[in-house]
Amino acid sequence: MIVPQGDAVVPPATIGMLGGGQLGRYTLIAARQMGYGTAVLDPDPHAPAGAIADIHLVAAYDDAGALDELAATCAVVTTEFENPPAASLRRLAERLQVAPSPAAVAVAQDRRVEKAFLRDHAIPVGRFAIVEGQDDLLDAASGTFSFPAILKTAGGGYDGKGQRTVASDAEIGPAWRDLGGVPCVVEQQLALERELSVIVARGSDGTIVTYEPTENVHVGGVLDVSVAPATLPDPLVRSAVVVARRVADELDYVGVLGVELFVVDGKVLVNELAPRPHNSGHWTLDAASTSQFAQQVRAVCGLPLGPVTMTAPAVAMANVLGDLWATGEPDWSAALADPDVRLHLYGKREPRPGRKMGHLTATAETAEDARRRVLAARSAVRGVASD
Repeated sequence: MIVPQGDAVVPPATIGMLGGGQLGRYTLIAARQMGYGTAVLDPDPHAPAGAIADIHLVAAYDDAGALDELAATCAVVTTEFENPPAASLRRLAERLQVAPSPAAVAVAQDRRVEKAFLRDHAIPVGRFAIVEGQDDLLDAASGTFSFPAILKTAGGGYDGKGQRTVASDAEIGPAWRDLGGVPCVVEQQLALERELSVIVARGSDGTIVTYEPTENVHVGGVLDVSVAPATLPDPLVRSAVVVARRVADELDYVGVLGVELFVVDGKVLVNELAPRPHNSGHWTLDAASTSQFAQQVRAVCGLPLGPVTMTAPAVAMANVLGDLWATGEPDWSAALADPDVRLHLYGKREPRPGRKMGHLTATAETAEDARRRVLAARSAVRGVASD
């Protein structure tokens, strides 16, 4: 069933997904619950989303035959990661609806483009410089801003990968070469007061809804714990929401967008954009009237956006990394002894240190109690060696 551009895509049409990770998995679970067919393009035969899709095309993201098959099968295609080849998105967009648009995804794929987009649209962002080559590197080291700074590759990189902290101007050259001498951005290291995110959904008609701003804690560059609602003064909450909405509008975005934010000197600055559902929005599965994944389906299919009311006073999410398997298969019984704790495992076959294998959520009357309970649940888990 192919639905013309601009019309709502309704069941039993098939929704296509570029990428087969956990974000795609939960989005396709939501789609299946609503009665849609589902298809995934991912080169990993064991991809988590592929395991639950009706069709799993095991091929490279730039495989022309697989892309054409996806286009022939689906009424709309979306993505669950920010780095699908731009040419693949454009090829699909010639045949059917792609949401978010290739142009919107392209902004978030390249940190140079992303930073310039924010600056050019007067969206608050930290001080930065773009490094295309040796000359730009010298300019950055000569006093564009003070050190320490963070050097990040323009493309790729996530969860702390593809970046180096630079303590002085003497270190910027070696750090750049260590990253391969590729185009980069240099960001002023900021005195962070809080790390936040706002999950915003925007429909094709321009309608926008935002979930409660979420407070995040990272460990080693990887998101560790998220708590909603963020315990912030009302003016900061309003500012975070206004900024997230502006980003979605300026991008003419369709779908769910994660806007990562810093609070610095009592002001909100944009850190990065994630053109997809976001790790910090996993709590919406258990504590929102419409999860971010069901919202993604509604947005990209042209349906009215669902309500975003929290269904608990507070909720916390803690990531579960592959490190937890170091001493054997985790025994989840202690974590699940708390009736307000929920466990989500992503169906990944190989636990590795630092790899996101799942998450826990806990609901409570206060944000601090939710945080305490989810951390206690994760700490209670112990590995059990197999015979």
